[in-house]
Parts: sequence; structure tokens; C-alpha cells
Amino acid sequence: MRTTSRVAIFACVSAGLCFGQGQDFSKVEIKVSKVAGTVYMLQGAGGNIGASVGDDGIVVVDDQYAPLAEKIQAALKGITDKPVRFIINTHYHEDHTGGNEFFQKQAPIIAQDNVRKRLEEGGVAGNGGALHMENKPAAKSALPIITFDHDVTVHLNGEDIRALHFPAGHTDGDSVIYFPKSNVVHMGDDFVTYGFPFIDVDGGGSIDGMIHGVEGAIAQLPADVKIIPGHGPVSNLDDVRAYVKMLKETRAVVQDALDKKMTLAEMKEKKILDPWKKYAGDFVSEDVFLETVYNSLTGQRNGKFVKHN
Repeated sequence: MRTTSRVAIFACVSAGLCFGQGQDFSKVEIKVSKVAGTVYMLQGAGGNIGASVGDDGIVVVDDQYAPLAEKIQAALKGITDKPVRFIINTHYHEDHTGGNEFFQKQAPIIAQDNVRKRLEEGGVAGNGGALHMENKPAAKSALPIITFDHDVTVHLNGEDIRALHFPAGHTDGDSVIYFPKSNVVHMGDDFVTYGFPFIDVDGGGSIDGMIHGVEGAIAQLPADVKIIPGHGPVSNLDDVRAYVKMLKETRAVVQDALDKKMTLAEMKEKKILDPWKKYAGDFVSEDVFLETVYNSLTGQRNGKFVKHN
């Protein structure tokens, strides 16, 4: 994301998740680890990067922030001298797409249709409440030049690399990227390990879409698949099951409160999400996640109905 509101700056800096604001990228080091088969994970600042590396070249999944692009390039060169052949964006947020302009000089970027749309138009990303970020339109050279509606497959390095669209999860342009031969999946920000997730309600995301998408992925993936989360260490399906259980339980509690005609203020006062407070963080606190679920379920913005043209 290009510019961040004051409301969100402190929280996301504290969590190491802020979209480019207030970070000293000169001190960031790119850590490379092999996940399985042809797939590596690169960690620096922002979202995790996946990379399929083989004789045909490199397929990169997400590219973090623009100031880190040369460091990411150097890290890839440390694995192989083969060229980057494709870049796939899991969604539009800057901590996953900031390097697009740099890397698209080498290879085409692939993404779901809504990723290009949101990068091109700019706008607001947020939970429909206190947590929100304003995005300037991205440069034309940073826009994905290959887009798809539901799914697309890249045949490279002996892999049938599948990008599968999750409608209305973390955003409205999410994709999970599955490497079937290596038995690895990159979940983007539909699965994270830092606690309550950021659901971009203003960017077309929803609690129901995230639950549906993650449960759908669990049903299709092998039991021993290795999972690259949007943020955090390599995980497994048990980790994802625990995560989706939390999503379903917190959703049910908020829905029950809505059925009882409780206001958002009353829900906060009663701390209805307190049983899950271990998931609260500086970026997405208990109250912020409550706002998120409330706004997602009601179509409101913190108790106020949204006017549609």
C-alpha cells in the first residue's frame, strides 16, 4: 500500500506488518530457506515470498516492498543463476506487490483480475473501522499483465503450479498457489500466524469468504502438505485447522450477539472475544477484529450503514 493513515501507523509498525511506512529497509536481510521439492521461502519485511526454482527458471510468488527488490534479486541469485520467468501476486497489498515494477522488467506478473483493478485504481484498504490505509494508484509498469478470473496453471520446473482464486477472503482478489509435485502451498494472507488476521473489508474481503476459502483448501490438500503462510513460519494443516476453528468460533459469537440486537459498543464493553484474546496483537487487536467481523457480517461500518450509489 502506498500511503498509510495515522490511525494505523503505530499498530502496524509495532507488528512488523505496516505497509511501507516508517520502516528502515536498509537494515532488512532476506532469509532463504528450502521448504520442499523445488520450493523455497524468502523472508524479509512484509509478506513471505515463495519461489519455485529449477532448470526452467524461477517462479516467484509475491515480491514484498519496492526498496527490497534488489536484495530479493540477490537472494534468488544465491539459489540459482536461472532467470525469473513469472511472478504471481497472491493479492494487491503493497507488502506483497511492492516489487512488481522492478521484477516485471524481467518477467510478466500474473494475478487475479481484481488485483490489477485495485492496484490500478487505488482506494482504501481497511477493516471498515479504525484500521484503514489509503492507497495511491500503482504505476502502470507495476500492474499485472496476465490476469485470470478463477484459476490459472503455470507449467514450469516439472510443476503444474496452480493459482486458485479465493473470492472475498482477505481481499476480493486472493489466490492460493499450489505446487503439487513439491507438496507445498502458499496461502497468501488468507492464513497467517501472527494472530487475528487483517480482513480487508474495504477491499472486498469478508470473514465468511475467508472461512469458506480456507476450509475449501483444507479439503483439497494432502495431509502432509507444507504451508507457506502470508506471514510467519512454514506451517502444516493442523495449524490451519486451528486457525479456521478460531475464525468460525469468533464469527459465531459475533453473529449470536447480533441476533440478540447488541450494538458494536455493547459487544466491546462485554468483551465477547475475550476467550480468544491470545490471538490479539498490536496490528489486529481484540477490538479491531471484533469491528472487522461485525462490519463484515452486517455490511456496516462500525454501526453505520454504508451508502451505495
